[in-house]
Amino acid sequence: LLDQICLLAEFSLFCVNAFSELYTFFLISSSDNYLKKMAEKMDRGSDAMKAHFSDVEDMSIRQTKRGWCQELLGCEARTEFKWFKGEEQFASSLEEASCCCRLCCSPIHPFKMEVKELNTEAEILTIDRPFRCPIGGCKCCCYQSAEFLSGGQLLGSIKETCFFCIPMFKIYDDKEQPMYILHQPTCCCGTCVNCCAEGNPCSKKGCCKVSFRVYPIAQEGKTSGDAEYQGMILKRPKSAMTEIFTEAEVFDVNFPDTSSNDQKAILAGTSVFINANFFEGE
Repeated sequence: LLDQICLLAEFSLFCVNAFSELYTFFLISSSDNYLKKMAEKMDRGSDAMKAHFSDVEDMSIRQTKRGWCQELLGCEARTEFKWFKGEEQFASSLEEASCCCRLCCSPIHPFKMEVKELNTEAEILTIDRPFRCPIGGCKCCCYQSAEFLSGGQLLGSIKETCFFCIPMFKIYDDKEQPMYILHQPTCCCGTCVNCCAEGNPCSKKGCCKVSFRVYPIAQEGKTSGDAEYQGMILKRPKSAMTEIFTEAEVFDVNFPDTSSNDQKAILAGTSVFINANFFEGE
């Protein structure tokens, strides 16, 4: 009888483990299928946006040195970016915000930024960031956020979530359905930022690099440490002198394989949101 009880217990444990693995596989598969279906359904935005974000796997968004003399004197210049596919520039964008807001409320001031196609001035993407409290742990309201529009249509948004140690964000579609989770790589069970994730920060490979990783929403609660991610926004320096004396940054965006044009535009716009919250006013 004792042997039979032991066999029954072992069989029960085997069934539980098998079910757990099957459920995890089903959850990840369902998430990928959901993102693919969502990508097929989403066909929003301007023609210029669709043209530039279709069949592209990565993009570079480079802040210019506009107003560097003002910054050295303690004034906040309007932020300007140039947008590249490879080494070919296809668009530029300039922050629209009052001088008073930039001086008194930076880096949490409200602004709009329209990404315009080079030569034609056609609108590709518009980033609308309202005034909110600074990013901080254990908040219950007034989260940092931004909306992304194209052709007068809402593509989606990004919002800060309640966190304790590492700033975390969720990326939503136009129906307020969460698509991705975004945060820096972590260590120590998710309580610290892994500053060595992109290489030794004391070496040339990892110096001044800061990454934000993109995870599918199905992985919520399972994104710490070496968890698999689908995309990344990497802040890297232009040069040592640029990094020391200006706020000019470069953001390399790697898009998830299953992302649609809309989702790529949202993630590209997210780099501007990250710059405003983490790297302006340094």
